[in-house]
Amino acid sequence: MPELVLQLTRAGFLALLWLFVLVALRVVRSDLYAASGLRALVPGGRTITRTGRGRTARQLLVTQGALAGTRVSLDSRPILIGRADDSTLVLDDDYASTRHARIAMQGEEWYVEDLGSTNGTYLDRAKVTGPTRVPLGVPVRIGKTVIELRS
Repeated sequence: MPELVLQLTRAGFLALLWLFVLVALRVVRSDLYAASGLRALVPGGRTITRTGRGRTARQLLVTQGALAGTRVSLDSRPILIGRADDSTLVLDDDYASTRHARIAMQGEEWYVEDLGSTNGTYLDRAKVTGPTRVPLGVPVRIGKTVIELRS
């Protein structure tokens, strides 16, 4: 009987080890997928020109969180936000994912997109489920950090 218990324990440990490996591979795959999708909203890194109609966003301002007061100048390139070192806006926030969200220009408007984060991205109080237009001055919450587009 003790031999059977020992064999079952070994098999259980081996199953847990494989489960861990599969979960780790899934996380790595999702991070790589998010990184490769960086240019999805602006294919080929093309330059988008803006016309003078209305007010356009010229900067991204962090209004709450550890980086409050930080400003990022906007051009046609997407802004990647997360804890990864290669992010445009690197957050030191336990509630932010490695590759949390992307803010990118489509036409003449800026859109926020959640990149499969654990805790979600919120525009004002609504959870972002797909690319969502970001009006000027409307807060975008990522973990404890709140950002806004400003002219």
